[in-house]
Amino acid sequence: MRVYNFSAGPSMLPLPVLEKAASELVEYGDSGMSVMEMSHRSKPYDKIITGAEASLRSVMKIPDNYKVLFLQGGASLQFCSVPLNLMVNKKADYVLSGQFSTKAFKEAQKYGDAAAIASSKDKNFTYIPQISRSDIREGADYLHVCFNNTIYGTKFNYIPDTGDVPLVADMSSCILSEPVDVSKFGLIYAGAQKNVAPAGLTIVIVREDLIGHAREDIPAVMDYKIQADNGSMYNTPPCWPIYIAGMVFDWVAEMGGLEAMKAYNEKKAAVLYDYLDSQSYYIAPVEKEYRSMMNVTFVTGDAELDAKFASEAAAAGLKNVKGHRSVGGMRASIYNAMPIEGVKTLVAFMEKFAKENPKG
Repeated sequence: MRVYNFSAGPSMLPLPVLEKAASELVEYGDSGMSVMEMSHRSKPYDKIITGAEASLRSVMKIPDNYKVLFLQGGASLQFCSVPLNLMVNKKADYVLSGQFSTKAFKEAQKYGDAAAIASSKDKNFTYIPQISRSDIREGADYLHVCFNNTIYGTKFNYIPDTGDVPLVADMSSCILSEPVDVSKFGLIYAGAQKNVAPAGLTIVIVREDLIGHAREDIPAVMDYKIQADNGSMYNTPPCWPIYIAGMVFDWVAEMGGLEAMKAYNEKKAAVLYDYLDSQSYYIAPVEKEYRSMMNVTFVTGDAELDAKFASEAAAAGLKNVKGHRSVGGMRASIYNAMPIEGVKTLVAFMEKFAKENPKG
């Protein structure tokens, strides 16, 4: 029996995708082998990876002057890959809105003049700083943001106007959740394990004019130009996650595309946020205008009650609602694959728990 998995990542995948993968696990098509066994240089796999790219380009409406790379190392490897490829003037600006943007900033400081031009740490990352062109330093190679903050449950509700300075965004926990104007970004990257595929795949969408300026001492496997010139196959790619990702891209299209996904995700999030706003037992710390559709955080205000909540929720089939160790409380990650029934079941449990465990 499958449970409702609220994990922030690796997270639940669409059931139709899992079922299709199961049916093809032992033999893909008439290849006589599993995708996990076949050569990435073979004709069957070439069809898989080229099809996955074409499907992603279609659902995200990626312009022709952008390269799509299927890489490894998670978003964390991009924390250093981005400055090594894009920091031509050795100068870059960062917005600190949570743990991962802070990690990316600290990594970039190793390679040049990286500056934190805005931060929401003063309020424990419960809001998103507002940035305008005037905040960006002259000569900056790019501005880096984390578009959705998995741990704190916040999301950019606007796309910063950076002028001629390329905007770089970590979209690991919100990619494919709603339409995005890719042309407003110089580079988008995302670890796939939250909303796309199993862990092991990292998606990089980069404007062509930003490729080819990497430092001479960059490791070849991290050089966007080398990876682009080799069709993401300079080294063996993460074959199985790419195969799953391709099916997820197709599933999004079948669901009606990103406009439909946005509407469904807003509907799901509203079920949980409306309940949180209607009562006083649970506290939702994020400022309303910056609330994430993908990661909803809340606390009781009592660490022992929070621990009891997470334990009893798990026993009731609501798995992985314990908040990140750095902030505590609870976190419900309701990515694309989470059905609205799962969110409604969580709310019903929250109501029951509050009645059975009065505070003070």
